[in-house]
This record gives sequence, structure tokens and C-alpha cells, in this order.
Amino acid sequence: MSIATRFLRRDPAEVQPWAETCGQIRPLIEEQDQAAAEVHHVEIQAAKLHYHEHTDEFYYVIDGQGTMVLDDEEIDLHKGVVVYVPKGVRHKAVGRLTVLTVCIPRGVLLDVHEVE
Repeated sequence: MSIATRFLRRDPAEVQPWAETCGQIRPLIEEQDQAAAEVHHVEIQAAKLHYHEHTDEFYYVIDGQGTMVLDDEEIDLHKGVVVYVPKGVRHKAVGRLTVLTVCIPRGVLLDVHEVE
């Protein structure tokens, strides 16, 4: 059994970010890690409305404030708020936000369907 299958430790400061549908993403736990879920540290920037066909997401707001569009509703976001987004729900976060997303099951980056 390799160390990666026993436990993982990643520091967001040590992961190079790249642009994705929601903004700048730092994958902390990735599909290739073979964990039960993926975990991403995301700086929200010009997020596009999208949905996931097979993936549920949990957003935890680490810092900032803004709103989140969920299908035809809009909710307020601020530090400490958690939002559950079931698969199939069109969503995007708007504002200056740093979030941690937990995506279940893994494979979310191949399950992004942009609407706009």
C-alpha cells in the first residue's frame, strides 16, 4: 500500500492554480488520488453558469461575500456558509469569494456542462 492510499496532505499554497469554469482552481484532492471525493480550493472569478450530470457539490465559503445562482433562485454567501448543490442544478457563484468545494463522486472536472 502506497502512502497516497493511506492518507493525503496538500497545502493550497503549494498547488499551482489554473483557470476553470468557476475561476482559479487548486485541486487539493484529485480524481487520480482515488479518494471518495475531490476537494478544490477555488478563487471565484467570472464563474459561468453550469451543472454536473453525475456529481454533487458542497461549497464552503472560506472568505468573501457574494451570491450564488441555483436554477431560478439566488442566495447570499458570506464567510462560513455551506451550500449543497445536487447534481443537475444549474449554478454559479458571483462575487469575491474563496471557497472549498467537495465533489462526490470524484471525476467532477470531466462532468462540467456550461450553460452560458
